[in-house]
This record gives sequence, C-alpha cells and structure tokens, in this order.
Amino acid sequence: MFDFVRKHTKILQGLLTLMILPSFVFFGVQGYSSFMDGSNAGVAKVDGQKISRAEFDAAHRNQIERMRAQMPTQDPKEFDTPEARQATLDSLIRERVLRATQLKQHLTVTDEKLQAAFLADPQLAFLRNPNGSVNRAMLAAQGMSVESFMQRLREDLALRQVMGVGNSSPANQGNAAVAFDALLQQREVQIQQFDAKDFAANIKPTEAQLEAFHKDPSNAALFQLPESADIEYLVLDLDQLKKGLKASDEDLRKYYDDNQARYAVPEERRASHILIKADKGASAAERAKAKARAEELLAQAHKAPTAFAELARKNSQDEGSAQNGGDLDFFGRGAMVKPFEDAAFALKQQGDISNVVESDFGFHVIQLTGKRGGDKKSFEEVRAEIEGEVLKQLAQKRYTEVAETFRNTVYEQSDSLKPAADKLKLTVQTASVQRKAKPGSMGVLASQKLLDEVFGNDALRNKRNTEAVETQPNQMVSARVVNHHPTRLQPLEEVHAQANAMLVAKLALDQAIAAGKARLEALNKNPADLGGLGEASVVSRAKPGQLDRKVLIKLLGADASKLPAHIGIDAGNGAFVVVRINKLLPRDPAVLDPKRAAEQYALVWAAAEAAAYYNHLKTELKVKVTADAASAPGK
Repeated sequence: MFDFVRKHTKILQGLLTLMILPSFVFFGVQGYSSFMDGSNAGVAKVDGQKISRAEFDAAHRNQIERMRAQMPTQDPKEFDTPEARQATLDSLIRERVLRATQLKQHLTVTDEKLQAAFLADPQLAFLRNPNGSVNRAMLAAQGMSVESFMQRLREDLALRQVMGVGNSSPANQGNAAVAFDALLQQREVQIQQFDAKDFAANIKPTEAQLEAFHKDPSNAALFQLPESADIEYLVLDLDQLKKGLKASDEDLRKYYDDNQARYAVPEERRASHILIKADKGASAAERAKAKARAEELLAQAHKAPTAFAELARKNSQDEGSAQNGGDLDFFGRGAMVKPFEDAAFALKQQGDISNVVESDFGFHVIQLTGKRGGDKKSFEEVRAEIEGEVLKQLAQKRYTEVAETFRNTVYEQSDSLKPAADKLKLTVQTASVQRKAKPGSMGVLASQKLLDEVFGNDALRNKRNTEAVETQPNQMVSARVVNHHPTRLQPLEEVHAQANAMLVAKLALDQAIAAGKARLEALNKNPADLGGLGEASVVSRAKPGQLDRKVLIKLLGADASKLPAHIGIDAGNGAFVVVRINKLLPRDPAVLDPKRAAEQYALVWAAAEAAAYYNHLKTELKVKVTADAASAPGK
C-alpha cells in the first residue's frame, strides 16, 4: 500500500478528475449554476437554459490549465485550438443534456447503490481501506472530505444512469458472424489502371483553349485572389506593458521575503519499514498480538540495524515494499498517513529506528535511510523568476489603469493608431489579413472577433480605427485598414503557367477516363479478352493490398451477383481503374476469431446505440448552438 502511494501520488488527482468526476470536470456543483444569471451572452441553449459565454470561457481556461499541468513541456498554444474549444463546448452541452434528462426522469442513487458502486468499481480501489471504508487521508491529500467525495460520486452515478436507459444491445456471436462476414468478405480481382500522367506528354493546349478554361465560371475559384486587407494594429497586453517597466531591487527582495515558502525545497525522507497488519476494526486481542509481534521485530532491528532490509524482506506484511527490503523511497509530507509521517520525520540520523508506530493499517517499525531538501533557494538563484513575476504583477496593475485610455484614444482619434501608440508607448504593427483567419495564424490575428471588426463597413469604407477588441483576458487590440483588396480574378497572363498545368491535367484525365471506359465496354462485350489486366489477387477490407481506399470500397460494394463482373472506377487521384471480379470468397478466419468478433461487434453496437440515444436527447431538449464558441475565447 505504501509503495503504491509513493509511486502514484502525482496521478491521484488526475484519476479523481478523469475517472470519478466527469460531470464536474469544469465547475462542480456551485460552479454549474454560478453563470446562470443571464448576465452574459449565450453560446448554446439546452432545454431553454443558456450556456453563457462567461461559463464557456471559464471552462476552456480551466481545461487549458489542466492540460498544461499534465504536459508542462507542451506549447500552451496547442491546447487552445478551434478543435479544443469545440470539445469544451461539446462537453458543456453533454453535461447539461445529461443533467436535464436525469432531473426529468427522476433518476436518483440510493445510499445502498452508492456504497455498492464504491466497493465494486476497480478504479476506486486506491481510495478503499481494507475494511471497505473510504481512505480519508488519501482524499484529504486531494483537498476533499469524505462527504464531498461521496456527494460528487452520487451525482456522477446519477448522470451515468441516463446513458444506461434504453441501452440493450442485441449483440451475440451469430449477429457478429453475419456482420463480419459481410464486412470482411474477400474478392478475387484483376485490375487495369489508366493513369492521366501517361497521356499528359502528348497534350499541348492552344491559347484559345487556355483562354476558354480561364474564363469558364466553374474554374473562377482556381484563379481568384481572396478578399484581403493590409492593416496596422496595436496590441495592449501584459507582454507589451512589461517592456516599459522595471522592478527595483527593493521590490524584488520584498517579494522574496513575502513568498519564502515558494523558494524552499520541500523536505523529504527516505525510509524502510516493517508492517504487521492489524485492521482498525480488529479485536483488541488481535491488535495486541500484532503489536507484540512488531515489538519483537523492533528488538531484533535494534540488535542488527544494518540487517533491517533482510528483516523486512522476511517479516513485513506490506506486499508492495517487503520484496524491496521495506524501502519506500523518498516521500514528502502528506504522502503517508499521519502517525507514520510524524514518526519518520522525527528521526534525526540515517539509520535511526523508530519505536513501534500504530496506524489504521497496523503496526510499523521504521528506519530512516535518507534525507534531502528542507533548504531554501537564495535570492540570487531565483532573482530572474521573481523579476518575471513582479513585472507581471506590475503590468497587470498598469493594464487595469490604461485599458480605458487605450479604448478611448483609438475611438476618439480614429484616423490613426499613432496617438494611442505614443501615449502608451506601444508599437504599431502591420499585417495582411483575410475575412477568416489564415491557416496557421497565431495570436491576435487568429481572432475572428478582430477580423469581423476589420472587415466591417466603417473600417473598410472610412479607414477608421476599429473599436478596441478584447481578444483574450488582459489583451486588447485595435486595427486600421490601410488598403483593401476586394476579391478579383487574376488575368490569364499572371497565371498562364498555372492554368496550362491545370488544363493539361484535366485533358489528360479526360483521355484516361475515355480509354478506361472503352476498355470496360470491350471487356463487357468479350469477357475472355484479358489483355492488359493484371494478375488475379484477393482483396478485402482487412487486406487491401496496394489498392487506393476509394477503389477498394467501390469494388467491394459492386454488384457481384453474376460473375465475372466488370466495373470502372474514377479513383480520384488522376487515374481510372477497370476491375474484373472473378470470385467471391468468405472472410479469412485468421483475421478475426469469433469471440473477438462478438466482443468488437458488441462494443460498436453499444457505441452506436449510445450515440443515437444521446442525439435523441439533444433533439428532445432542443439543443441549439447560438454562437461560434470554437472560434476564439471571448468572441
């Protein structure tokens, strides 16, 4: 047990969050309702109840912080993508749908069901004492009480019941066999491929053909330059403000003195122990017997301290550490139960042995085997870190003071960003932007809210500063259009080489398709004419060989009631494929055994059924997304 605690302490909070409390992943009970006051614009509605912009933004920030804590070396920008924001919104909507359905269906969890679920769930085993009670010390290390944990577990179980309703998959081995036989059927085929590139060398488009191709309305998008604008923009954020700030030595030292605990290296102890188990609920006689045995081992340990590891290996009843001579490696305060921790940290010298220590698990004999930490980093060691934090705080204070000035100046002197830049010592930047953020855009230029302002009528027509746009917390941006470039068709002379290459590819593909169709027609007239067809091969979804997926799916879906069968397939990659289907073969039994097939079929069926039921609930509760929450926080 102690070995498990030592090795897994860092992931316990993640387990609690991800395994036990999915319905509280964003806010918990109070946070769920704290944004429902109608003071923020909504991003979605579930059963007539709004999910506010503030709730969405807070949820997404919390999600980013959790991801950063789990992957501190990852670039934070990778956690703030449109896909990640959409996932946050989907999670909020799902939580609301389950909550509303639970209330409508009056689904509750009795005390008996709650206790049974706690005892049966293997994911909660690390929170159970040997007697089945909740490990209070483990929960306390996560900042939770038994009462709050059980209440959250009860809420989670209630929500789980929602998706349990109507979930009665009829999957069995017979159904699975039929489904997988159809899915993994094999076909013996012969293939002849006509590639456009083989026809391209002989194609020389005339200028008239090029001009007609360029003017064809269906090709306009190929040669069209999208609408764009050359802009100047001004950013007010903490990074910009920090550039003009300095922190005095006095400020830095004061921060160091006020936050000394942050710069102390936590003290850790390494210890080995011998455990004689005695359940907390055991009789007095049983506990006395266990204690007496521990006292005997203590006496032996005092006689031969250097042989403590061997003594633990032979006698300790802690399965996790006994094989390692009782070694628990290094641990800090809060990692062990209180009596054990107090005794271990009371030992002074390496090799010291404690008296018998009683805990909820039994009786321990502890030997100190190492010490580290407990010292404090000097001011010079952490000076750079402190300076960054102090400047951040000063910038935050400065931002609060000047945000209104920034907003007013760009509005009142709307023909230029220079007055605001000069007043606040900011730098005017330039960029070329489009109505939608370009792929790979980062920072403020990825804000759809800002781009909407840039391409607003007033900004385009009058070249005035946009309003100050809050693109994220502690960041405000204003932009001004310098030049506007409407959508336009590029002249043929500008795209001559591009148009020629496109037309050659098109004409070559046309010829390849025509040749392929002619071969297909000939094959249908004379099935015995196998000239040009490749060697027979067996293909299936499980064994596609070298076939393109599009070709594979079409030939497997083709009517094969009369054999041989011939089909033509536009592969979509510059080739036309003629396929002769010779035989239908059953699925290869080596691909999937019947038991595994039934298991996979049941999982797929259950997932499809759950998805269909959830979509039904969304329809019933009139789920509606009212804003593009995925575009950017704060939009």
